[in-house]
Amino acid sequence: MTSAVAPAIALTIAGSEATGGAGAQADLKTFQELGVFGIANLTCIVSFNPQDSWNHRFVPVDQQVIADQLEATTAAYGAASGAPSVLDTVKIGMLGSPATISTVENALTGGSFKHVVLDPVLICKGQEPGHALDTDQALKAQILPLATFVTPNHFEAESLSGLAIMDEESLKAAAIRIHEISGAAVLAKGGVRLEGPDAVDVYYDGETLEVLRAPKVGEVAVSGAGCSLAAAVTAELAKGATPLEAARTAKAFVTAGIKNRVSSGAPFDALWQGGALS
Repeated sequence: MTSAVAPAIALTIAGSEATGGAGAQADLKTFQELGVFGIANLTCIVSFNPQDSWNHRFVPVDQQVIADQLEATTAAYGAASGAPSVLDTVKIGMLGSPATISTVENALTGGSFKHVVLDPVLICKGQEPGHALDTDQALKAQILPLATFVTPNHFEAESLSGLAIMDEESLKAAAIRIHEISGAAVLAKGGVRLEGPDAVDVYYDGETLEVLRAPKVGEVAVSGAGCSLAAAVTAELAKGATPLEAARTAKAFVTAGIKNRVSSGAPFDALWQGGALS
């Protein structure tokens, strides 16, 4: 009897989102759907507040607890662990504070990660504005240079590139600029925010520029779409796909999940990661 092939492994370092639509919950469901063994190390707890226009309530995880999670994960599956599948692929989601950014930076620097996928969450609603700005600046200075693949949304792409994004051409320019700044492959998301019938994203890695299109499904963003896109890229890279292949698969995965969205009593729908199988 032959033993089963060990699955690829991927780690998400991200926040917990209480309603399950985004954050580490979305990442783990995406990993599972794409055949990857998922691990989550939590940086914060986010709970939408239905008494305050569904704004974020943000509670950071203690720095030592974050460091402990990363230590345990690396010891179990890292390069020196002896595990049959080595953990060399990580997705970075919401970090939430300069302190957490420093903790994660230390782990990434010493973790022998081949792929570092950064979903650059630059603004956490519910944080004091000055603290949020400090977090944004720390993310750009400490985590962006370590990334091998970056998945900014419209706002984040404008912030990282310094360019106004109004159409497909300016989205291309932003993707190219972010690559020049970071050295990473970039999947810049126009999504539903650009005019036209299609949700348009731009991939650029320094050599290949490709526009990924899918017909828009409604005109309102869906919770978990950005998290799931970056998580799908992460899963595909962990399985050995090229960055461009990973981007194409992630786009198709998220489009299917948006079509099969989940509604609730909240004023937003959530992407369903199982939608690709419907």
